[in-house]
Amino acid sequence: MDTLYSIETPEGVLLDLKLAGPVVRCGAWLIDIGIRSVFYIPALLVTFIGGKTGLGLFMILLFLMEWFYPVAFELLWGATPGKRALGLKVVHSNGTPVCWQASIIRNLLRAADFLPLFYMFGLISMLCNQRFQRLGDLAAGTLVVHHQKLSNTLTITDAPPLRPPVTLNLQQRQAILSFAERYQSLSEQRAAELAGYLSAWQPQSKLDAVSQVLGYAHWYSETGSKHDTGLAS
Repeated sequence: MDTLYSIETPEGVLLDLKLAGPVVRCGAWLIDIGIRSVFYIPALLVTFIGGKTGLGLFMILLFLMEWFYPVAFELLWGATPGKRALGLKVVHSNGTPVCWQASIIRNLLRAADFLPLFYMFGLISMLCNQRFQRLGDLAAGTLVVHHQKLSNTLTITDAPPLRPPVTLNLQQRQAILSFAERYQSLSEQRAAELAGYLSAWQPQSKLDAVSQVLGYAHWYSETGSKHDTGLAS
């Protein structure tokens, strides 16, 4: 079963999201249960000592931890600590960060996913659709994906360094470096189209447009011009 979910952006960039299956999501859930238990155990001791008052405080804590714990962390990090520990993230079905409305919906429906016991409905739902969405994800239009950390260092290996034939302004250098960073995610036709625009000021006949632009980007990254463009951070 293919666990990659492809999305094409309006700019023609193809994004591949690696979907998270039931096993790794179960592991994240167990980690979150362990974290919440750190608060539940001492709270239970207070309940036994405090009687009805202690029981009331425990119920308030239980409500906050079960319903606001996941929403708060999904809005803060895009994932609960358990998901974050395993490199997972909650996003919309179009790949954008989850919003508060979607986060609330997907977590409110955990009650339905839990039925009849131990998230049985949620597991069946994940196994019955190609995106591994439980009932809450289907209602909220969300996905759980493996989050890939991007390197802050621009790495260009597709062409040797090539000094631009003319002096480029800041906007042109930014465009060249941005193209190089996104090059691997572009289709061959889209890359050639964009490179044609970027190399139009003075094309070099011995190289195709893509090789020219990648060479310019490589040259700028080696000479330190990348730092001047603000793309290094």
